[in-house]
Amino acid sequence: MSAASAVRNFPLVSVTVCQPGSGAQTNCATIDNVLLDTGSFGLRLYASAIPASTLAALPVQTDPASGKNVAACGAFGSGYTWGSLRAADVKLAREVAPAVPIQVIGDAAIASSAPASCVWNTALTSPVALGANGILGVGVARYDCGAACTRPTPRTGYYYADTAPATPISMPLANQVTNPVALFPVDNNGLIVDTPAIAADGAPTATGTVTFGIGTQANNQLAGAGATILATDRWGNFKGSVGNGSTVQMFIDSGSNTLSFEDWSIIQDKGFYVPATPLKRSVALSDANGVNGVTDIVIGNADAMLASLNFAFSTLATFLAQTVDLGMPFFYGRRIYYGIEGTSSGAGATGPYVAYLSR
Repeated sequence: MSAASAVRNFPLVSVTVCQPGSGAQTNCATIDNVLLDTGSFGLRLYASAIPASTLAALPVQTDPASGKNVAACGAFGSGYTWGSLRAADVKLAREVAPAVPIQVIGDAAIASSAPASCVWNTALTSPVALGANGILGVGVARYDCGAACTRPTPRTGYYYADTAPATPISMPLANQVTNPVALFPVDNNGLIVDTPAIAADGAPTATGTVTFGIGTQANNQLAGAGATILATDRWGNFKGSVGNGSTVQMFIDSGSNTLSFEDWSIIQDKGFYVPATPLKRSVALSDANGVNGVTDIVIGNADAMLASLNFAFSTLATFLAQTVDLGMPFFYGRRIYYGIEGTSSGAGATGPYVAYLSR
């Protein structure tokens, strides 16, 4: 987290994309300031952030039957993305995922604008609108849509887009925007986000690590770590409550920059919690297998935090009805594991799951 983005609690990473089939050796470009998002699935980069020579080497996906270019729609809590579907070798640190379907937002190869069925909240049409050069979705799912987009009656995810209006189409799993971690040769069953604790009033910056694979190397073990392991649905959701609140859908998401939950007893200002003094709340977590966990969060005064020059906050919180979103503040001082659907790792964990361990 740093002033590289004007958004607070925004974890940024670098991603290298190359000509597909080159082993990440040809026509490569490293894109900095990409949002690490454990609540979405697949790589989405702005066309304006990719050098022209590299973009030209990433083939646009076309429909085999019609030859028309295919566009992808990405839906997020804050808005939506619209762009082409291209293929790229994706390199993250020393790991290479070959021929990954990615979304290129704002790609001139797509003639039509986003249809009404894609439009949601804010149009994230530029790096300025998002606060980053793209989104690296590395949550528990392999594909951004899954089986729902393969059916004969397509849902809103993929479109013919050579002419307006864009027309929804079915999309095979192998061609959907794909979590690149799932395509690594070895460390492909998940990842670990490890972030140090920070001061209660925040910090100018914070630096953590992302380790690929779970139980595949000496440095990524889950077995014996003592972590709480929670089975999730394919989107990363389980159940939980905050304080005396109701048990509702809960998820742990690095792409959300606040702790978000419903508590009418805390003073609010424009949706942010602003208690006069910091408040502690107990968080109860549970999954469909009967596993339960309990941890604590602290809620600080958002007005004071946002008036400071700091960019990393562990106590920044907002109101959200009927859902608990444990965003980036939850990560500070914890090691969070994400097990990809259909994979297994140590400690008897089978994906999809999330696990957490206090540092």
